[in-house]
Amino acid sequence: MTSGAYAKATNLRTENNERTKPMWISDKWTDYELLDTSDGQRLERWGDYTLVRPDPQVIWQSEKKSPLWRRADAVYRRSESGGGAWTEHRLPDRWTVSYGRLTFAVRPMGFKHTGLFPEQAVNWDWMSELIAGAGRAVKVLNLFAYTGGATVAAAAAGAAVCHVDAARGMVAQAKENAALSGLTEAPIRYMVDDCRKFIERELRRGNRYDAIIMDPPSYGRGPGGEVWKLEESLDGFLALAVQLLSERPLFFLLNAYTAGLSPSTMKYVMLQRIPKKHKGKCEAEELGLPVKESGLVLPCGSSVRYTFDV
Repeated sequence: MTSGAYAKATNLRTENNERTKPMWISDKWTDYELLDTSDGQRLERWGDYTLVRPDPQVIWQSEKKSPLWRRADAVYRRSESGGGAWTEHRLPDRWTVSYGRLTFAVRPMGFKHTGLFPEQAVNWDWMSELIAGAGRAVKVLNLFAYTGGATVAAAAAGAAVCHVDAARGMVAQAKENAALSGLTEAPIRYMVDDCRKFIERELRRGNRYDAIIMDPPSYGRGPGGEVWKLEESLDGFLALAVQLLSERPLFFLLNAYTAGLSPSTMKYVMLQRIPKKHKGKCEAEELGLPVKESGLVLPCGSSVRYTFDV
């Protein structure tokens, strides 16, 4: 290849990379920063507080230049016997962070969590634009809805939302987040329920939804001791959930944090299960958070988005 041809090919690859954007990156935060990553850990700023939390994706070592590695307000340390605990704990029981007009409560929780997944902000922006631009009433079903990041975003955009999670404490925090975001009177229906059983009841009732969001866990147990393993359970669950789509659906969003499920795998499952009568565009990518110190992007799970033709 001549130097001119090589340069042309390189420029084309660059243009294609810019055009296709091979990751969905949540880079509009002001109250959250991923400051650095090293040796299985993240150094993060959540509002006025810095945390160090484990992340299995961080398989590299950096120089840890930031003094905040040594002065973090709390560090989550894993135990050799399983689980872990927050140490060097100088945090309040609860504080808040904002994303645009949305406000969320943050607190140190078990299993390293804070009650919010900041990488999902790029999905909140995507769905909010679709809802606000629909020009009609939109009913959204949020399954495995956790503390309601997507619920609050959808409601703020004008949707009526049904929020379903089996953990009563998570649903309570979702209500708190809605209130903090000025959405106490928004049409949000909160359900403490097993997601599969809820879907089965909604199908019998004849209820349908214009948009469905699913953020299923990698592993869990149902109320009757049933084992949920995402790789084994996702296809059947998705086949059930798509039956709740209305005649004029707007979107379907599926998230996964299981390392063994690539975006392409999730896209394949979605395309297999969306009813053939519905047409639209299906996209799947990794989610990412920009790392301030390195200028790189940390992968944080995957999403598949189906946007229906309307």
